[in-house]
Amino acid sequence: MPGWLLFGGSFNPIHNGHLGVCRHVADRLGVDRIVLIPCANPPHKRGDDLAPAAHRVRMCELAVGGDPRYSVDDWETRQPGPNYTLLTIRHFRGQIGSDLPLYWLIGMDSLRDLPTWYYIGELAAECTLVTAGRPGTPLPDLAPLRKLVAAAEVARIEAHILETPLFDISATDIRERIRRGAPFASLVPDAVAAYVTAQG
Repeated sequence: MPGWLLFGGSFNPIHNGHLGVCRHVADRLGVDRIVLIPCANPPHKRGDDLAPAAHRVRMCELAVGGDPRYSVDDWETRQPGPNYTLLTIRHFRGQIGSDLPLYWLIGMDSLRDLPTWYYIGELAAECTLVTAGRPGTPLPDLAPLRKLVAAAEVARIEAHILETPLFDISATDIRERIRRGAPFASLVPDAVAAYVTAQG
């Protein structure tokens, strides 16, 4: 059954690895809509190096412009204080109703951190968490997760650990390249590279 794949992150900046992985996962799941959700202030990351939300939203829009399967939603950037994935899931569930599948895409490093997420048991019950492999990140021990999440939901999480193309690209590296004046345009969509250059 078609559904929505939600992909949240700082997107600081969005890059070709983000897009390649979510396209691959969307094709595997057969979803008909991919929603990119730039965050305002990630609870698990420091915000010292975070570009203003308006710029990150705009770069996402430029990155997917013209692809009808994609949309960009700035809902999280408009929420006061740190936002949590569970609240975002409930927002989108209210939009699409209870019938369509709702998937939340994470990386393997986030799978390791799930036991620390806000009300992870409820989150795992209210959407399908889909994990994409990342370069150099092995499958973590899920024993801590089993203490917090129902067995059926852990099984669903395990069933949705997908082998994906490994794009060895990081936004941290891209930002460092930009600071040094090193080439970075091949790592991001052309429109994003032009925006970064134009905005300084």
